[in-house]
Amino acid sequence: MRWRNFVEQTLSTTVTHHSRVGGGDFAEAFRLVCADGRRVFLKTHQQPPTDFFVIEATGLEWLRAPGCINVPRVLGVSNDPHCLLMEWIELGHATHTTEAELGRGLAALHATGHSCFGRTDCKTTGSLALPNEPLETWSEFFATQRLLPLARIASERKSLPASTIEQLENVANRLDTLGVPEESPAMLHGDLWAGNRVVDSTGSSWLIDPAAHGGHREFDLAMMNVFGGFGRDCFAA
Repeated sequence: MRWRNFVEQTLSTTVTHHSRVGGGDFAEAFRLVCADGRRVFLKTHQQPPTDFFVIEATGLEWLRAPGCINVPRVLGVSNDPHCLLMEWIELGHATHTTEAELGRGLAALHATGHSCFGRTDCKTTGSLALPNEPLETWSEFFATQRLLPLARIASERKSLPASTIEQLENVANRLDTLGVPEESPAMLHGDLWAGNRVVDSTGSSWLIDPAAHGGHREFDLAMMNVFGGFGRDCFAA
């Protein structure tokens, strides 16, 4: 367990117990108990995309900075071994105010805005390593940094029919002519499906596993609707 030395050096304590917990379908995740009583969360992977956890850490810190919504504090990150260390969130159950509070926090996060569509550091995000070149309009960003790269990946993996891939490419190539209203870039989580929102023991929501970038605010809302899991009060807020 190469991560143990990293964790103990970062926290200046020893790990007395570790147990595997759910951490998504990409990384391994552990709950660590330390000799000083702290409980922390560790994600690790043998061969992630380049700078995967470093990019996730910067995304978490970026989303956390405005103070609009709960985001776990990053305690440490490493490319050798590949791992990300964060504060532990004690899970609980939603209350009657959970969804509305999430909606208000997310709206405030989006309103914080960003200087561009994409990322100023040009770093890729997610396990698919999607590009994030900084661009001035949403239509150009969504076409060149999302639709076309995803169509290419789907073609290479043969995960979609050729006719569907062609349709995606056609939409991407004429997106700026479809009359989609342009707006200023919002601060986005970027991968906000229900599994990337957890509820703590007080009923408050936390956002995890971001693919953070500047984008159209409705991109987050669309992702939230893909698999469901968010209440009506969230969207109404």
